[in-house]
Amino acid sequence: MSSRPMDIVIVGHNYTPEPIGIGPYTAGLAEHLAAAGHRVRVICDKPAYPHWTVMAGFDDAGETRRVERGVEVCRVAHGVAPAAKGFARVRYHLAFARRAAATTSAMIRERRPDVIVSIAPSVIATILIRLRAFWRWRIPLWVHLHDFETELAFATGQLTWLRPFKPVLRLIEHWAVRSDRTSSISPAMCRKLRWLGRDPARVVEVRNWAEPAITPIDHPSSFRDAWCITEPHVALYSGNMAGKQGLDVVLAAARLLIHRTDLVFVICGQGPHRPLIEAAARDCGNVRFFDLVPADRMRDLLGLATVHLLPQIADAADLVLPSKLPNMLASGRPVVATTPADTGLAHEIEGCGIRTCPHDPAAFACALETLLDDPARRAALGATAVARAAAHWHKETILADVTQRLVAYAEGERRRTLLEIAVSAVGRLSPSRRRAAVADRRSSHQTPVGTATANAITSASGTLSRSA
Repeated sequence: MSSRPMDIVIVGHNYTPEPIGIGPYTAGLAEHLAAAGHRVRVICDKPAYPHWTVMAGFDDAGETRRVERGVEVCRVAHGVAPAAKGFARVRYHLAFARRAAATTSAMIRERRPDVIVSIAPSVIATILIRLRAFWRWRIPLWVHLHDFETELAFATGQLTWLRPFKPVLRLIEHWAVRSDRTSSISPAMCRKLRWLGRDPARVVEVRNWAEPAITPIDHPSSFRDAWCITEPHVALYSGNMAGKQGLDVVLAAARLLIHRTDLVFVICGQGPHRPLIEAAARDCGNVRFFDLVPADRMRDLLGLATVHLLPQIADAADLVLPSKLPNMLASGRPVVATTPADTGLAHEIEGCGIRTCPHDPAAFACALETLLDDPARRAALGATAVARAAAHWHKETILADVTQRLVAYAEGERRRTLLEIAVSAVGRLSPSRRRAAVADRRSSHQTPVGTATANAITSASGTLSRSA
């Protein structure tokens, strides 16, 4: 760990107070780094996810800067985020990328950071950050990948109009994440990065953690009374409602289980597909919809479930690992997930729930019914889920590890830069002084560089310090 505070810039679309998705994890990382004594500056969008409208209190037109929980947060001047597909979505990402890159350059001129962390998505923003910060300014860049955005967009039908250019767009995405350090949120996604040609030594796993406040509840959830739920069993889906979730399988399973008067399906969340899903569920008397709940009530919400539902379309396998999974497991309830065999998600829920094939409502309904009728199995799977969350998704362990790795990477890059400057300085010496520097280096037993080189490093270090 570095003995000196680092200056870290984090660039990413999402940040708190967005309640779900990437935002809480970017904020958690930034706040942990700030609490460890580092100066952290964040460049993000106005909060709009998952409602796709800018939240009240953040809808002023210009760029805003404020300190939030020890982090200097800059929210760029940006329009309302559209839920539309196609070109409108691409234009939205382009607008954020352009403004974020310009703000990054301004921050670098204010004070040169030791390292920049780019959160992907957005791939477009990551490309511009790489071109400006890494290639122009030679600042170490760490790319943290939450999903393979381009491939996922094609899988969910968002970029159908660009399908002829799919190979080119995939190559651009793969180039964008080829920084000196790339991290992702699951073993399967890290394997995919290595398969794409990334040096295994430069790929780091940084998981999305379970919130420490999420633990099993041993009493009826307060949402039973608040939402007038009288059925003994609740099949709960909570989160974003968009293309990759494949919530149609939940509605189809609800129709197959309409005879179960002891069961209600609760779909709690927001997203661009919610109106369509609600319309499709009008004939499902056992399905009820609710809005997202505040973070401080998440434990009680997850405790409402008898079984958690985690649908996902087949084409999204190993392109993303649902961020809701760690908290589901921490709540001590089993999970029914749709994913092909031998995927990252299938391995994560092994022993904690039941996997079914995507787009198979009958198998999904059968798995759910199996768990409803077997309390002992539910309890065993739930206990394993709690242990799995503690072992693999412990927040402080994950944050301490990534902080150590990030600081070590930035320090290593700084030392390498100083050495390159020193070597360049030695190369410009006269032949006689260069021979003396080489002889001095060979005779030194205290350090791998000699006096002339050391003096050059010292001089370069002073120059860098003054420029920072």
